[in-house]
Amino acid sequence: MSVPVFLAGRAELEGDEVVLGGAEGRHAATVRRLRAGERVDLTDGAGRVAECTVTGVGKDSLRLAVLRRHDVPASRPRLVVVQGLPKGERGELAVEMMTEAGVDVIVPWAAARCVTQWKGERAGKALARWRNTAREAGKQARRFHLPEVTEQAGTADVAALLAKAALGVVLHEEAGHALSGLDLPAHGDIVVVVGPEGGIAEEEIERFTAAGAAPALLGPTVLRTSTAGVVAAAVLQARTGRW
Repeated sequence: MSVPVFLAGRAELEGDEVVLGGAEGRHAATVRRLRAGERVDLTDGAGRVAECTVTGVGKDSLRLAVLRRHDVPASRPRLVVVQGLPKGERGELAVEMMTEAGVDVIVPWAAARCVTQWKGERAGKALARWRNTAREAGKQARRFHLPEVTEQAGTADVAALLAKAALGVVLHEEAGHALSGLDLPAHGDIVVVVGPEGGIAEEEIERFTAAGAAPALLGPTVLRTSTAGVVAAAVLQARTGRW
């Protein structure tokens, strides 16, 4: 069984003893039911790790002895997925799977053909759900660098992101080149755009290619928008040597 991972502030990781409280401590004590002598890893989500042993259990907290500290370097090149907003709970599903697959940055995109719209109070709640999903999935996957879930982006924001990328890719079913055949950079950002259920509008494709992005075919089958990002991530992880 793998060692459970919990989040803590960077300053908390520097002492010889740590009291894990709040929501993380409550989950560890009452849901995971950890006991004295068990191993726990704490991380700040930015690469710092403290390997610990449980020395005491409170009602909603753990007391931990730090055995060793180390830093996990971030993977390169950085993998950014721009995700067209899916319908219903498929957005959280996409975030969960991309987090497990090691995507570094997830950008919610309000594409022209998105059925789902993030506006007003709904936008804040939806973004909070995506970020919470990424945090919990990251802990489950034992990621010591948690993915960033950015603010909602418009098409102009995505074009600017692609223009700055070491490689920009737009997944499209009519593309002439396969994602698996593209030349990949060793450093910088690889930005992959995943359209919504209705697909990417022609004017969006034109804007993104003008920004330097390459249209690419993921495979011979049609994937849901909620699964395309994780499949693309798997291809790129293997081809870049990150896996």
